[in-house]
Amino acid sequence: MKNILLLIFILPFFVFSQISGKLIDKESKDPVYGAKVIASSGEKMLSDFDGKFDISPASYPVTLIISAQTYLTDTLVIEKAGSFVHKMVEAVQVIKTVVVTAGRRDQDIEDVSISMEIIRPELFEHKCIVDLEQAVDQSPGVFAMDGQVSIRGGSGFSYGAGSRVLLLWNGIPIISGDAGDTKWNTIPIEQASQIEIIKGASSVLYGSGALNGIISLTEREPGTKGEFRAKIQGGIYDNPKRSTLKWWSSNPMFFSGDAYYGKMKKRFGYTVSVNGFTSPGFKKGETEERGRISGSLFFRSERFKKLKMGVGYNAQLQKTGNFIIWESDTFAYTPSGGNDNLDSSSLTVNTGTSISIDPYLKVYDKYNNLHTIKTRYYFLDRTNLTNASQSTASSVLYGDYQFQRKFLQGTIMTAGLTAIRTDVKSNLFGDHFSNNYAFYTQFEKRINKLDLTGGVRLEYYDQDNQRGDSDFYFGNDTNAVSKLPVYPIFRLGAHYQLFKYTHLRASFGQGIRYPSVAERYTFTSVGALNIFPNPNLRPETGWAAEVGVKQVFKIGKNWKGIFDVAGFINQYNNMMEFTFGTYKPDSIAWSIDPNDVGYIANWFGFQAQNAEKARITGLELSFNSQGKIGDVELTSLIGYTYMKPISLNRDSAYLTTFSDTTTTLLKYRFNHLAKADIEATWKGMSIGFSARYNSYMKNIDRAFEDGINVGGTVYPILAGLKEYRQRNNTGSLVFDARLGYEIKENYRIGFVINNLMNTEYVTRPGDVRAPRTFLLQLQVKL
Repeated sequence: MKNILLLIFILPFFVFSQISGKLIDKESKDPVYGAKVIASSGEKMLSDFDGKFDISPASYPVTLIISAQTYLTDTLVIEKAGSFVHKMVEAVQVIKTVVVTAGRRDQDIEDVSISMEIIRPELFEHKCIVDLEQAVDQSPGVFAMDGQVSIRGGSGFSYGAGSRVLLLWNGIPIISGDAGDTKWNTIPIEQASQIEIIKGASSVLYGSGALNGIISLTEREPGTKGEFRAKIQGGIYDNPKRSTLKWWSSNPMFFSGDAYYGKMKKRFGYTVSVNGFTSPGFKKGETEERGRISGSLFFRSERFKKLKMGVGYNAQLQKTGNFIIWESDTFAYTPSGGNDNLDSSSLTVNTGTSISIDPYLKVYDKYNNLHTIKTRYYFLDRTNLTNASQSTASSVLYGDYQFQRKFLQGTIMTAGLTAIRTDVKSNLFGDHFSNNYAFYTQFEKRINKLDLTGGVRLEYYDQDNQRGDSDFYFGNDTNAVSKLPVYPIFRLGAHYQLFKYTHLRASFGQGIRYPSVAERYTFTSVGALNIFPNPNLRPETGWAAEVGVKQVFKIGKNWKGIFDVAGFINQYNNMMEFTFGTYKPDSIAWSIDPNDVGYIANWFGFQAQNAEKARITGLELSFNSQGKIGDVELTSLIGYTYMKPISLNRDSAYLTTFSDTTTTLLKYRFNHLAKADIEATWKGMSIGFSARYNSYMKNIDRAFEDGINVGGTVYPILAGLKEYRQRNNTGSLVFDARLGYEIKENYRIGFVINNLMNTEYVTRPGDVRAPRTFLLQLQVKL
């Protein structure tokens, strides 16, 4: 009884000696979540989802130091216990770029130990970009090639199957279950807060497919005021310089539009966007029509204040014409066989449906540890109206649990479990399924100006109940006794702040990529192009290392530039590549009868093989800037990449498949890549210029140039390609220009000219890109 009376007596002193604070944004009045609060008495706290925190100091007055990403650090002196609301001000004069992808948490880009580029929404909005592939092609070190993206020469051309670059939407991989590729036009870039591009192996935190790097988009968070954004735009293709390319009687025109709205209402928030696009294409028959709706719903509990849950969604319908092989170099905008008779044409017409549903949950426990559960159901259906035997559908179920603890001594631990189930129902590949499980952990430690990172991931994978893809053998011993059923992947990184604006970094990361269903089981033909299956295809592995320095420059208080230099090396083993050859089963005899199954021409073609051991070394320079110099707002994204991608395969039979056998340069790569984009804005008027250059692609598959020789008769795959490449052997340089004018801050009119000089250029053999294009755009932001 005595103890109870004592407790009743002293309890009010504890209650009334407490400081209860709430942090909000001065302008939007939104709560500031995750702010660090350090008291002079030793207590340390992080603000919760509502911006709230509680501290019980032993005595008064007490000094509080409050800091948060993108806000000015504040120092408050609290004289007595009680409640208060503090308004935090954005640090306009300290322009920061905050990224999430590298460590699955918020970081300043200067502190990241691996090369990253950021593409801001203003760039792809002002350039009238309509899909993600066009957007990432603006980044230094990145090259888009007919639906496939390569970072620093890590990927060549693989007919749309497989990808060494992993795409993330809201932190979750979004790769098709059948081909293992990215459907770039299904991603709602109108909802993205920014695009983050990681260069180098990043498989520890994100898994298979991140062998060459990561492209990550995160949906923008709505505020309490609500935000409405919309734009409509239209374009027209100019006549190409060569009159034989022109197939139209009136110049093709295309149109697109999108609208976005997001709002936070106390505990409930939502976003929604719609998008539409229609185009007849600049290539004959390569039409595209699509419509999309996407968004999210989320909820913050009144009872459990440190919990947030929600669901994202994205659904798209489309109809496309797919141009694969040209008629000839003379008629490069016309499909092989024309498009009047689809039975003999290389043009295919497809309808498509894509649906993704992403439930998630985030909660902080009483120790301020973050628990995150992310899930996704991703469904894709592609119906081939030209040839029903090439139709395919797939579904991917993804689940990830992550635990993250931030120690106040500067250590951060991230750990998690991932499970992925893929099912494929396909006339083209057959029916298949796979299971992928992983455990990962990463530790980050800050020691004064030094940041250290180390992580490991254990991957298990099986396809059609067949194990072995994720087996790890010790040394060169392939005996069952000396193997693990899981494949380990490691990552190490270091960042050191040498001076106030000088940052050094070094990193090493490993990766693994499993064969997609398309790479293992595709058996089809398009025109003279045959693709053969290879069920024995093995996973490819690799590692990437780099050292770099990042130097920050400032002019005045409101402009910041970052100059970055990096030296890198990437090594790949068992690299999967489509290789030309004869792939007739031994059970079938050769024949010269065109009506016989063993006819010679039927068995020449391409098959995915573990053909390569490769190494890519290089140097990359980049300069990015943002902010104001006087009354002029100036932004830039500039970079140059030198690459030396060489084959380490010395098999003479394989090297004969190179179009240039005098060099070991990897196929579908080049040595030089440069990108530049600069925009200046003054009193609502803006002007911007872009330039993109890549050197000559020396090596491709020899069969594309020479055709298939059957009994002395040559069957061309890409008619006239060899002569075309001989005439156009100096690389590609393309310029774009744009103008814009803001009307009363809420409206903007834009005019864009892409391919300003009307240059004829290709990204892959036989893929001549668009002629000069004029676009007009109207944007609304309320």
